[in-house]
Amino acid sequence: MTQQVLILATNGFEQSELTGPRDNLEQAGIRTTVTSPESGSIKGWDNTDWGDSVTVDKPLSEAKVEDYDALVLPGGQINPDILRIDEDAIALIKGFADAGKPIAAICHAPWLLVEADLVRGRTVTSWPSVRTDLRNAGANVVDQEVAVDGGLITSRNPDDIPAFSKALISELAKVREAEPA
Repeated sequence: MTQQVLILATNGFEQSELTGPRDNLEQAGIRTTVTSPESGSIKGWDNTDWGDSVTVDKPLSEAKVEDYDALVLPGGQINPDILRIDEDAIALIKGFADAGKPIAAICHAPWLLVEADLVRGRTVTSWPSVRTDLRNAGANVVDQEVAVDGGLITSRNPDDIPAFSKALISELAKVREAEPA
């Protein structure tokens, strides 16, 4: 059965941090679904200005943890700042954690992990301006391209997308190996 990954984002997601991992997962034969509190499409942020729009495949209100093998949280400053005050988004993230499913957050997206109270005692990385928030939430913060701690995958910035994607694909392979035959 094809593995399924849910990507949670809203307007202002960092363009490359959604499209890069999405494309890498799809190339590895993993199906992706974009969910958002918005309907229709959401607009990316591309470095210094608005970027391309991405189709929302499923409304956040219809996204169910049991339908997916992992969750991806793209960064950008705007996207996670909006989502961290959305109760349904935080409940979904907590649901993936409660189910023991991999959660991958890049750049500013670890703000969402702080809001969901998922970083205490965990080793994570992020964009430099988010690191104090992570430390204050009890995380062990490192400065490396990817940190993997018990299914929690974090990276610092768009340059880390290849390592970020590889780590998520590796975690998904572990999930597949653990499934009953």
